[in-house]
Amino acid sequence: MARLTPDNVVRAQELVALYPEKRSALIPILHVLQEQDGYLSEDGMLHVGEIVGLEAVEVKGTASFYDMFHFEPVGKYLVAVCTNIACMLQGAYRLLEHAEEALGVAPGGTTADGMFTLEDAECLALCGNAPCLTVNWRFFGDVDPEGFDVLVDDLRAGRLEAEVPPHGTLSRVGRRQGLRALPPGGPGRDEAALAGEDGAGGDGMAAAHVAPGSAIDLSTRRSTAATAVVDAAHLESPK
Repeated sequence: MARLTPDNVVRAQELVALYPEKRSALIPILHVLQEQDGYLSEDGMLHVGEIVGLEAVEVKGTASFYDMFHFEPVGKYLVAVCTNIACMLQGAYRLLEHAEEALGVAPGGTTADGMFTLEDAECLALCGNAPCLTVNWRFFGDVDPEGFDVLVDDLRAGRLEAEVPPHGTLSRVGRRQGLRALPPGGPGRDEAALAGEDGAGGDGMAAAHVAPGSAIDLSTRRSTAATAVVDAAHLESPK
């Protein structure tokens, strides 16, 4: 598949509606394209450029700055093994060598069945559970060679489909939708403008009204098998 599907064109137009300038929606729409095909094709980037009013070279030049975007097909599961200092001291290179042997590919390679692409990654920010890796940007920590084999078996068997979607899918939450025009006066927002007619935000959850100057909840929400084992004390603010 090359150009965006009709349904994804609608998604792209919804994203454009979130911004005062079309080009500001470029990165979110590129993620839609990568979710669709697993990578950014030349025709796909050309189509995205048409939507946001940019030349194809501008689209690719911007996308090439970000490691999360791929310009060639990758496996259904992109496995990135961290080899930075904390993971290195905990056996990351042994884990990476085992992953190469188990999958039969070197970093940058994709298995013959198209299931796995292996990467050697810089810090993945799960140092407390070193050595760690990500599969399609979902975290798995404290991974040893035996644990890697179990993980691969689970992925092949489809036992982790609820937790690890195919490469390119950032979120399974419902579509993000543009806000209605704010009422005259700018910052003085009302809940109808934020939530829409049905009182739900673009992700299907009730939109919360945030009063000017009020605190916003930025607490961590642990949702994957790896992050669930992190000691809760690590998430607490210093007394």
